[in-house]
Amino acid sequence: MHKTKVIFSFAFASFISTLALSGQNNTNSPYTRFGYGSIADIASGEQRAMGGISLGTRSNRSISAANPASYSAVDSLTFMFDLGTSALLSRFADGNLSKTTFNANIEYITMQFRLFKGMGFSTGLLPYSFVGYNFSSSEQNYLPSGTDPSVNDTITATKTFLGTGGLNQVYVGLSYNFFNYVSLGVNAYYLFGGINHDRYLTFSSADAASGSAKDVLNVSDFRLRYGLQLHNTFGTKHQLTLGVIYENKSSLDGKFSTVKSGALSDEETFDDYKYDLPETFGAGLFYIYDEKLSLGADFSLQRWSKINFGNNSEPYNDRWKVAVGAEYQPDGKGRKILDRMKYRLGLNTSSSYYNINGKTPANGFGITFGIGLPLNKSMVFSGINAAVEYGKLGTNRLLSEDYFKLTFNICFNETWFFKRKL
Repeated sequence: MHKTKVIFSFAFASFISTLALSGQNNTNSPYTRFGYGSIADIASGEQRAMGGISLGTRSNRSISAANPASYSAVDSLTFMFDLGTSALLSRFADGNLSKTTFNANIEYITMQFRLFKGMGFSTGLLPYSFVGYNFSSSEQNYLPSGTDPSVNDTITATKTFLGTGGLNQVYVGLSYNFFNYVSLGVNAYYLFGGINHDRYLTFSSADAASGSAKDVLNVSDFRLRYGLQLHNTFGTKHQLTLGVIYENKSSLDGKFSTVKSGALSDEETFDDYKYDLPETFGAGLFYIYDEKLSLGADFSLQRWSKINFGNNSEPYNDRWKVAVGAEYQPDGKGRKILDRMKYRLGLNTSSSYYNINGKTPANGFGITFGIGLPLNKSMVFSGINAAVEYGKLGTNRLLSEDYFKLTFNICFNETWFFKRKL
């Protein structure tokens, strides 16, 4: 019976994934015009409520796809399925001008179960990056009159910039636990997707020739992430986990093309351009006291300064991120719903991997909080989680983005592999 449920879950996840990919539009930020767009950090709904910490977290009740070494913590009788959605409200300001946008979509799908003693398996669909923007600028040009040189006519030129798309990744991961306190894991990712950048030039006069250009980048390739967790219990109330992850720099199978119309009408394909993903390091600590209070901290570094990205002449910056978070549950076995609820909060700050006109945008920051609501008190540790993040990117000197992001996920953790006796 459990094999049928596993197959059904995979089929259902594939169907949901297709819907998610066909309608993806998770941002409206002009900052996604650069590079691969806005890079998505791997974190579940619970982890996002704690500032995004994920590298040291280790649990048999939730899925932590950021560090594949965590999969070996899965209980021998359970199958976990996690579906996350998000909604993003952003306000952009540039001097006296401002704009508010809203986006919502399915964010990720993951599942996890134990293969055999000491080994856990996980698979799912995760975002890698988002691209979405739509903005324009206008300027007036003075043209001399044909009859009287002292009289000038005006014509308005409008430039419009539109970006859509993003990259997604399907992963499978394995983890094995050695000596009861050392866990090693690996994730294999298939990265795929496309990014479109459109530019339009229009004039207020019908006599002036307008034009457009469309840049298209399609990429696909495989990469690996390695994970390590050292975990132990001290006394009866203290649990500590140190997690580490590593990804080597990898090249992508990318194809870039430009289609132009108007004054120039041709198509160019550049197969000799190189596109890379950066070498990545990360480490995290996670501490649990008496199964009530959890504290964690993460640090990660992506070496974007060492990658190739097409014909980009302006170098990228190494991107770092620091996150801290906490969770409190009064009594996981309590009879009252308020005792079994989980209360979470966190902070994070990160740098930008791109430059704008030779200048690096200010570091972004986020403040998070959330709750976890268990669905019942049985051995089914299913729960609903909600996380809210307020963050800020950029500065008023360039362009500031203030946002509120709501992440909602539901995690099913069921005893599918338990053999009932009559």
